[in-house]
This record gives sequence, structure tokens and C-alpha cells, in this order.
Amino acid sequence: MSENKNDVNKILQDLENHIQGYSYGTSPVELYEPISYIMSLGGKRIRPLLTLLSYAMYKEDYQEILTPAMAVEVFHNFTLMHDDIMDNAPLRRGKATVHEKWNANTAILSGDVMLVRAYDMLLDINPNLLPICLKLFNQTAAEVCEGQQHDMNFEKMDTVSENAYIDMIRQKTAVLLGFALEFGAILAGAPTDDARKLYDFGVNIGIGFQLKDDLLDVYADKEKFGKQVGGDIISNKKTFLLIKAKELAKGEQRNALEHWIGGASFDKEEKVQAVTKIYDQIGIKALTEKKMQEFFDKGFAQFASLNVPHADAYNTLLKITQDLVNREK
Repeated sequence: MSENKNDVNKILQDLENHIQGYSYGTSPVELYEPISYIMSLGGKRIRPLLTLLSYAMYKEDYQEILTPAMAVEVFHNFTLMHDDIMDNAPLRRGKATVHEKWNANTAILSGDVMLVRAYDMLLDINPNLLPICLKLFNQTAAEVCEGQQHDMNFEKMDTVSENAYIDMIRQKTAVLLGFALEFGAILAGAPTDDARKLYDFGVNIGIGFQLKDDLLDVYADKEKFGKQVGGDIISNKKTFLLIKAKELAKGEQRNALEHWIGGASFDKEEKVQAVTKIYDQIGIKALTEKKMQEFFDKGFAQFASLNVPHADAYNTLLKITQDLVNREK
């Protein structure tokens, strides 16, 4: 396998064909159709791709683990289906969410079946590896739910600490990336130490990704971002930026920040501009970039310490991760 872009495209195409060719069930159609629907909406397929590339660093027959890798994507989409209900979100990847297209009860049930099918897919694993993989998968799944609950709890809290926020995004977002990488390494028979380093790499990169999302929501180029810039400010979402601003704002800045956070009625554009100005005065952008870079640096150092048989797959995975780190939307 060489490190040109076509290799990633080939892996993604094999994965996509596998996903689209899988039958989740047929009757009742109202239960299974929403699963095929959400899985057909696409997305970057980053998590199963990480599993396949992690595997490919140690063994070349990644086609052997397409079904277990797909389990990671099915689980991820199950969480999205239920998150959309909780958030009352109308759109997912530019299309109607399942609860909008059908109804909330159907979306709950279909999501439940997706989780069951993810376990079915894990049964494709070598029986000797199944116990350890199931244990790690279950731990990850529970942490994702814990992270979501913490995030909901934060909505009702006046103050959230930086450490509590970092731990929430670790659970809600980063542990699944870590699992995806560790999972592929375990399936390939990689050394335990390497598998654990890949988990830590994924978690640190995942935390960095979320901090970057927080930053882009405020400071992205509107044309490139693809969604409303300042959405987190409008909704008072407790991102790293707001948490640090509340911690560091003094005097007039603090009063102005509290005014905009507490206002029930406001002009959205005016609020975004006013809060962004406060962020600029405090230096929140630089603080966020520094924190984000700490996690990226830590993750890439762990990745650099690996000693893998297939350097081409290693370089491909490194490039994909770097491209994600450097994205502007």
C-alpha cells in the first residue's frame, strides 16, 4: 500500500460499499428504513477509517475487518440519531433528521436497533479477541453517554471549570476516536503498548478537534465554515472560550459579558459582535489555540513513538490526522 490519496479513496470506497450493502432488517419497514436513511447520509466516515488505517499499519488485509470497523460507524450514528432528538435538531448533514422525517418514538426505537446491530457486527471479530474488544467498546459507549449527560448538566450550571469541560469533551467526542484506533490495532495483533498509545493519540487529538470546533464557531471564515458563525455565542453554549472569558473577565468586561449572557431578547448579530469583542480584549483566541496545540502536540508525540511494520499506512494516517487538525471549517 502506497501513501497516495487513492489508497484512502479505495479504503473509503470499500467501506462505503460494505455499509450500503449491509441489511439491518426488513420488517417492520418503519423500524429499519430510518437506519438505512441515516447511514446513507454519508459523513466523512472518519472513525471506521481510523480503525482500518490503524489495522493497516500492522497487517495489509484490512478488508477482513470491514464489518467490525462498520460497527464503530453504526454506533456513532446511533448516538447522533438520539442526540438529534435531545437537541430537537431539524437537520443532519443538510437533510431532515430521523425524528423530523418520521417521529421521535421511531427515532428512539431505530436507534436502539442500531446499537443492537453494532453488537452483531462485533461478533465478526476473532473469538479470542472478542472479550477485550467488547469490554473496551462497552467502556467507550458508556463514556460517550456520560459525556452527553455532563454536557446537558452544564446547560443548567452558572459556572463550569476548564477541567470539567475538557473531561466532558474527552468523554463525549474523543474516547470514540481513541477506541477506533486502539480497536484496529488490537484486531491486527499489534503490541499492547502500541494499541494503548494509539488510544491516547486519538483521545488527545479528539480533544484538540473539539477545541478547534469551539474556536471556529467564533473565528471561522463565514464562507468556509458552512454554518452560522457565532452559533455558540447566541445560545450561550459553555465552550472553552466562554468558560475562560467568564473566568478572566474583570470590571466592565465582566458586566458586559453577563449582560449578553443574561439577555432574553437581543439582536443575534449584535450579540455575536459584542461577545467576540470581549473575547478579543481578553485574548481568548490565543488561549484557546495554545490549549488546543497542547493536546495536538501530545497526541502527535505519542503517534511518533510507534514502531510499525507498514510505514505507508502510518504516513497515510498521519496525513489524514494533520489535514483534520489544519482544517478551516
